[in-house]
Amino acid sequence: MHYNFDEEIDRLNTSSIKYDGLQQFFGSDDLLPMWVADMDFRTPHFIISALRNRLEHEVLGYSIRSESFQDAVVGWLKRRHGWEINKDWIVFTPGVVPAINIAMLAHTLPGDIVITQPPVYFPFFNAVTDHGRKLVYNKLSLVDGRLAVDFDDLENECRKGAKMIIISSPHNPGGNVWTSDELSKIAAICLRHNVLIISDEIHSDLVYKPYKHTPMASLSDEIAAKTITFIAPSKTFNVSGLSSSLAIIPNETLRKQFVSTLDHLHIGLGNIFGNVAMEAAFTYGDEYVGELMEYLAGNVALVESFLETHIPQIIPVRPEATFLVWLDCRGMGMSDKELNDFFLKKARLALNQGIQFGPGGEGFMRLNIGCPKATLLKGLNRLKHAFSTL
Repeated sequence: MHYNFDEEIDRLNTSSIKYDGLQQFFGSDDLLPMWVADMDFRTPHFIISALRNRLEHEVLGYSIRSESFQDAVVGWLKRRHGWEINKDWIVFTPGVVPAINIAMLAHTLPGDIVITQPPVYFPFFNAVTDHGRKLVYNKLSLVDGRLAVDFDDLENECRKGAKMIIISSPHNPGGNVWTSDELSKIAAICLRHNVLIISDEIHSDLVYKPYKHTPMASLSDEIAAKTITFIAPSKTFNVSGLSSSLAIIPNETLRKQFVSTLDHLHIGLGNIFGNVAMEAAFTYGDEYVGELMEYLAGNVALVESFLETHIPQIIPVRPEATFLVWLDCRGMGMSDKELNDFFLKKARLALNQGIQFGPGGEGFMRLNIGCPKATLLKGLNRLKHAFSTL
């Protein structure tokens, strides 16, 4: 089937954070939104059809996740990533960010040291500090156009008594698909120092050829026993509004602790439509993902060629995964405030500021390319025009 990713869909007045939240978040609604990480593509038909079919019953009571739901998850992970899991490992969570917070409550205590690897998805920071844990950075560095882990620093921070590390795999905003070797080195350090690994793998299906995602917990039984993995169809299939995700927890003790916290908060039941959408996505989504990634690869190429030709002072970090491009704007010689003002007030573009993602984000902006090429080109031309006025 051919999916029409060139279709331009008007999302205004749909209570969309990305579009209808511009005034609230940026102080102006006269902006082209290329920020928050949801795509402007139509949610695929097999998910919409499954939701419509369920609505035909017209009784929306409490629901369970069926055997076919579990089979869909197991089958997807095996097909897409070669990871064979047990159905018992699957735990529903109401979104990956809430799940990380649940893990924080279940597996750490106030005052415990938790490591993050900035620049990284900024809700990681709040998940640590909002619960009275101590936030520690293992800062990533841009080396030869790709973010790199400082393993010596990681070892040093783990040695100080860290209880947990939160990793972004694939990485948001840098776009890294961490190699098996990189993941093995991280895991080896964590095992040596008894550090629990929280692996946010929400972007694991959004990988460009020839890269291949490796689930952290698939590396060995020993690593799996110290890893909690979070996945969701939300980014891949554009169903973020359904607030449905999964934790994969092979270690029974860790799983019981996590489920106990989930139950105490009374948020483990989920919702009918999240369940239906996840099952449909993981059952029928292979062809869609293939076509989506081919289209997004074209958008990456467009960004690279356009900036190289018209604004070489901005260097995009080539993503190996995700529909997000980490723009190195340091060549423009602006402070972070000046850079943000340039994008907002001159280019009339709403992007995420690099400094939101913590140390190492200075001088960067994050661009969402999950949109039709016409929209992307409109944004790039706005940028070109604004740059010409400097």
